[in-house]
Amino acid sequence: MDELLFEPTRTWTPKHVRITAAAADLPHTGRIIARCEAAGIADIEVLRGNALTGLRGGTERETYARAKSTLAVVVAPPSAIRPQPIPPSADWRIDLAKGCPAHCQYCYLAGSLSGPPVTRAYANLDDVLAGIGTHSGRGSVTSGTAARGHEGTTFELSCYTDPLGIERLTGSLAEAISRVGTGCYGDDASLRFTTKFDEVGELLALPHGGRTRVRFSVNAAPIADRLEGGTARMPARLAALRAVALAGYPIGLTIAPIMPVPGWQDAYARLLDDVADALEPVEHADLTVELITHRFTAASKDVLLGWYPSTALEMDEQSRTAKRSKFGGLKYVYPREAMRQMRTWFDTGVARALPEARILYWT
Repeated sequence: MDELLFEPTRTWTPKHVRITAAAADLPHTGRIIARCEAAGIADIEVLRGNALTGLRGGTERETYARAKSTLAVVVAPPSAIRPQPIPPSADWRIDLAKGCPAHCQYCYLAGSLSGPPVTRAYANLDDVLAGIGTHSGRGSVTSGTAARGHEGTTFELSCYTDPLGIERLTGSLAEAISRVGTGCYGDDASLRFTTKFDEVGELLALPHGGRTRVRFSVNAAPIADRLEGGTARMPARLAALRAVALAGYPIGLTIAPIMPVPGWQDAYARLLDDVADALEPVEHADLTVELITHRFTAASKDVLLGWYPSTALEMDEQSRTAKRSKFGGLKYVYPREAMRQMRTWFDTGVARALPEARILYWT
């Protein structure tokens, strides 16, 4: 297969594009409009003001459906431009957008984003990316550490969005990768993002310089097949993982959210074996693994049940352990013994199937 001709299996085409007045005349907005028109989107409207209107329906499900089929092009506020620490993933968080087009029934954004779940792409891209230059050489997660210091100052691009899922319409990810890869912000910076999509064709020939780690969010089939709507299926993600690895990118797996479903050991063993098979053509892949167990809050549970009232996702507070977050809120995680068993299994399982991989953290 010619990797430079990689064909995606899943693309997102919103029905509506709304552009705020403040974003209308910015250069990046023009590029977004051209991409949306090329994707065949007819309903593109420049709003008179900066408020996003017309997103609410008669019911919560109608509101969800309309918001999820809308791309908003907005100006990132100062709070979104200023890089924030994002342990244990990276030194800093850089937001290209806010919101995600996927339909994952355990969505980590539920409860943390206010209002209808519309995807907002930031039009003031130069302002957003400027933080890479001002914060390179600073940080405490990878900068100066023995284990990850070789990564330089790391910037996470997927805290509040799936940047690859909207890349066909924005071009923001390619621009960030190219700028960092060619040293626009110095030689210390590196980017990271994780995705459940497979539309990597545009990224393969970029001058990435090995400074962007492309991670794929993967899971066991019983979870991915039932709970991850609107995303690329697992074989397609692994094909995309192979493609970017062959193009010279450092790569990663975000195995999340890990759930001890019936037969979980066998299901995750098959996943790891499938990853090994996908990477077989890649010599000495620079592969990291991040292991994240499922957790939820009372607020996220309420939102998710409104979005997905028939979900099979287990969110039983009585079977979980309540844990205080660093911000003072309560989240529900698996009991200590279950966590110990899963962590022990994954330490062994990753070493067996992917001996060259580095596990970055377990949470």
